[in-house]
Amino acid sequence: MRVKGKLTFKCENSGELVNILARSLSPDNVTGIRTEVDKDSATITFSTDKIGTMLSSVDDYLMNAKIAFDMIEKVKNSDQEI
Repeated sequence: MRVKGKLTFKCENSGELVNILARSLSPDNVTGIRTEVDKDSATITFSTDKIGTMLSSVDDYLMNAKIAFDMIEKVKNSDQEI
């Protein structure tokens, strides 16, 4: 049985933020993970044979997305302070 899942990150005010986030996470796209970037969203699809693998992959991806988003925010805020 094949297990499939999808995450979508949307940012209505900044397509650039979504693009940066998607590019920073692209090294995590191992076999079975694909990212598509649209104007204001990034959609990540997961496909695997085991539900446990899917859960681990999504968990890792979300953790990395949180770290990437936090870093983007820190850089944005440090640019405003200069």
